Amino acid sequence: MATARKLRVAFIHPDLGIGGAERLVVDAALGLQALGHSVDIYTSHHDKEHCFDETRNGTLRVHHVVPPFPRSWKGKFHILLAHARQLHLTKFLLSSRVDQHDIFFVDQLSTCIPLLRFCGGKRVVFYCHFPDKLLANGAFVEGKVLKRKVGILKRIYRYPMDWLEEATTGQADVILANSKFTARVTMAHFSSLKTSPEVVYPGINIHAYQASVDMTDPDIVQVTSPRPTLLSLNRFEMKKNAALAIEAFFRLRGKPTVPDNMRLVLAGGYDPRLEDNIRTLSNLIDLARACNLTYKVITPSKSSARAPSFPDATSHTEPDVLFLLNFTTGQRSALLQAPSTVALLYTPANEHFGIGPVEGMLCGLPVLACDSGGPTESIVDGQLSERTGWLRTPDPGVWADALEDICRLSEVERAALTRRCKDRAMSMFGMEAMAKAMDVSLREAVDMGAIHTSMKEVGFALAFVVGLILTIIFRL
Repeated sequence: MATARKLRVAFIHPDLGIGGAERLVVDAALGLQALGHSVDIYTSHHDKEHCFDETRNGTLRVHHVVPPFPRSWKGKFHILLAHARQLHLTKFLLSSRVDQHDIFFVDQLSTCIPLLRFCGGKRVVFYCHFPDKLLANGAFVEGKVLKRKVGILKRIYRYPMDWLEEATTGQADVILANSKFTARVTMAHFSSLKTSPEVVYPGINIHAYQASVDMTDPDIVQVTSPRPTLLSLNRFEMKKNAALAIEAFFRLRGKPTVPDNMRLVLAGGYDPRLEDNIRTLSNLIDLARACNLTYKVITPSKSSARAPSFPDATSHTEPDVLFLLNFTTGQRSALLQAPSTVALLYTPANEHFGIGPVEGMLCGLPVLACDSGGPTESIVDGQLSERTGWLRTPDPGVWADALEDICRLSEVERAALTRRCKDRAMSMFGMEAMAKAMDVSLREAVDMGAIHTSMKEVGFALAFVVGLILTIIFRL
């Protein structure tokens, strides 16, 4: 029996920082690499002080192609400049690297797909996290978009961007989605797609979460505590709704059955370049103050993004709320594995998938998440004998009641829940399972053979490039 040919796979990801999408790319690359494929990651931004360890320690080959375009101009034109930055990255690939790869794996931004196919002659697999047009137009609730009030100029600006996203996504040879929720929403709002995306759940590196932690590391020491701990892992972005965790924690502390010394740890990626991150952290600290909760803001010792200065942010050695910016892999593992960690709180509503609940389950933690989006596929909420977590409407009072239920679990009930959580995470959401599914999709695309480009498709690619260049010049 012939051995399957190993592929030369190129990942294209716009910003290789710290977040769920970035974790997926890293774990997918690691998984494919473990299967024997040659893997390279190309990105327009990679800060070695603000990234996952595997992208800076040589485990993965990362190529940082610095673009001449900023992320935004005076806080505006983010998506337009994202297209421009990826166009620059695509030009680099087409001019010097395209023949070194058999297949391209693209996620988040689909701008490059027609160029890689029609100009580079390569097949492309696109991984859809969630349609950007739904993220840009307002809060998304399945079945409707709660639109923000925007002016006519913004609507004119977004129209070609939204059309471009749908048109270029449809050019991919294989389209994947991170959940049934995302696949369903994508088909509902991208009417030109002929077939529904295949679902490949994000997987995580199980061994990385089972590895021992050096408890004497100063970075570990500053985040661990014997105090009962509620943990939230999310980027510091408004849409992640970490305020829900603070409000629920505040209400929980008033319940007689809850330990007085319980604390809340809010840990996640923080980028001082992003106004959303800055504003979110500031608002969360204001909320903690309003709830009369003491707090502390810290970063790892080697982080380039130092903790912002806030009144009384460092004076408490045992704060009620600990804000941990840009946690290290060791800090994450220590917090998830700590016997004192009571539960993982996953606060975003209508999340596309959400790797946080899977991380929590893998470490045997009860997970409390919103009853919408991807977490409804990863978490089982039912009879106590079956559940791996609690799915609740994002209301602080409701969440406080659910947290009280978690705190009141007996040792026997908690041990049984821990086993169920670990079994579900390992069987459904391991890196190996994801890598094998992606391997099938990559080979499916490669086996389609050579690309026979029609004049219509060539015209589309040329019009796309010229139009994008003219739009950038006009806007800037």
